[in-house]
Amino acid sequence: MKHIDDFRDPATARALVERIRRDAGDAPVRLMEVCGTHTVAIARGGIRPLLSGAVTMLSGPGCPVCVTPDGYIDAAIALGRERGVLLASFGDMLRVPGTSSSLEKEKGTGLEVRVVYSPLDAVTLAAATQGREVVFLGVGFETTAPAIGGAIKTASVLGVRNFSVLSSVRTIPEAMGVLASDPDVRIEGFLCPAHVSVIIGTDAYRPVSQRYGIPCVVAGFEPLDILMGISMLLRQKKEGVARVENEYSRVATSTGNRVAQDLIRDVFVPCDTGWRGIGIIPGSGLRIAGAYAAFDAEKKFDVPVVFAREKTACRCGDVLKGKILPADCPLFGKACVPEEPYGPCMVSSEGSCAAYYKYGAV
Repeated sequence: MKHIDDFRDPATARALVERIRRDAGDAPVRLMEVCGTHTVAIARGGIRPLLSGAVTMLSGPGCPVCVTPDGYIDAAIALGRERGVLLASFGDMLRVPGTSSSLEKEKGTGLEVRVVYSPLDAVTLAAATQGREVVFLGVGFETTAPAIGGAIKTASVLGVRNFSVLSSVRTIPEAMGVLASDPDVRIEGFLCPAHVSVIIGTDAYRPVSQRYGIPCVVAGFEPLDILMGISMLLRQKKEGVARVENEYSRVATSTGNRVAQDLIRDVFVPCDTGWRGIGIIPGSGLRIAGAYAAFDAEKKFDVPVVFAREKTACRCGDVLKGKILPADCPLFGKACVPEEPYGPCMVSSEGSCAAYYKYGAV
């Protein structure tokens, strides 16, 4: 297939749905799409209703905004309020709730937050704002890590010393391992994230697949990509095997982007970090390496990011772990709507609750 329409062909989609239903067996197979972009694509394409009774698709923790804990937002607000820094952030972070406030609410009362479209924009902002500290809110997964790392290296080379990053970068395979071992979730197959896989390579999922005996398939975001990925997972289950397969071979490779990986290894080192609703996952974070400590906002301003479990009626944590569907949360569509989000899964455009609310997915 060469053109975008090829990945949306109705006849091919019907054939794949028939194959999936044939291979699923009697009880619905529980699969998890890890990536938030997959969640949106599945909801937009009406894929869940098509597979009802054959496949249960669970949304995973692959939305970086959604898994950012309260403590990170609190630390960002403290940097602006107590240290007087100028915060630079991607737009979808502004409405994420902290313990008692959000960047959007604080901005309305005078906190200085600038929306940028790339980490390099924040470096440019810092270079043009001499005498004022600029802190970029570096939130993301392996996909975003090279861009954040590149911005730090650029600032170092150019001598932009009033630039730093409050890092909240996480790695996906470690979270998959935690979910794979959770008996309450009972995942029978992972639809692995496409963008992340372009960076880390499909081989990165082999430890999860081999250790837990769970099939893994990397798939793209078009309807036929997703249906083919699901079909490949069911074929593995039917054959009684668990391996990593790559439906997204037109972009992702087994080894990934080595240049991006080298950049990540240069600027970051693995660390334990907290995921909203999940807890501390060992080795799942990326903190800024000692060689670039001058650009680590947490160290530079001595404002630690403290992780604590959320105490709220919002059940985003259970949604992120695949334990419930968004509609099972008592706040969904009532106290929590896109215009007035109560939890982060309703904030981000990639959030499970936002996708279910917008497209009426069931």
